Amino acid sequence: MASIRTSDLARAAGISVQQVRNYEAQGLLPRVARRPSGYRHYTPQHLAAVRVTRLLMRAYGGGRALRLLRAVHQGRLAEGLAVIDEQHAELDRLRQRLEHTLAALRSLAAVMPEDDVWRRPTRLRVGAAARLVNERVSALRFWEQLGLLQPDREPGSRYRVYDAHQLRRLRVLVLLRRAGHDFASVRAVLDELEAGQPQQAVAMIEKQREALDFRAWLCLEAAAALHAYVTEFGPPPPANPQSQITDQQ
Repeated sequence: MASIRTSDLARAAGISVQQVRNYEAQGLLPRVARRPSGYRHYTPQHLAAVRVTRLLMRAYGGGRALRLLRAVHQGRLAEGLAVIDEQHAELDRLRQRLEHTLAALRSLAAVMPEDDVWRRPTRLRVGAAARLVNERVSALRFWEQLGLLQPDREPGSRYRVYDAHQLRRLRVLVLLRRAGHDFASVRAVLDELEAGQPQQAVAMIEKQREALDFRAWLCLEAAAALHAYVTEFGPPPPANPQSQITDQQ
């Protein structure tokens, strides 16, 4: 097999000689033989491994890329596949969370005007705040326990007092709960609204969704490169257990 010098490998992969050595030390490359002179004996497989490493790091992050390629180079392909599944499951959870938050924000934007009266300076005790949104005092206290509301306390009496900011959070909370959104979505929306109005928060979430789409595309690109690498250089792919295949439809 053709021998490639360290400097030539680095140049072909677009990285430094030191990075090549770091990749080797970390287990991101297959074992490197030595020539009689003592110099490293890199091959086309090592160049392919460096290129796959860079794609995996960009898409999966350094930690997962390291776990994945170590498993592949040690012949433990099943462990590498599990790392891929772990990443895709995480992306799916993020996507679902963003979609739920976006749906909640859009429903809120449809009913909450830009210049609502809830921005006016107001301080109400808990009973008055509850009556304002037609809820029980116990509900407000429960939401406070969840960390969704954080009313002040009056000096001396220690009564809960809701200022304009907390009243706005309360109104948002009530609107979203009545629309059927769960507490996780409500919390996410309240956090997003700290920076502005629902429309602004919707735009921010849509940007996050675009970023997630791009990250998923990078994962697809990296997985395709890894598939080609494993197909050419091993380890062997998992067998197809025909006897265990069932009709999922």
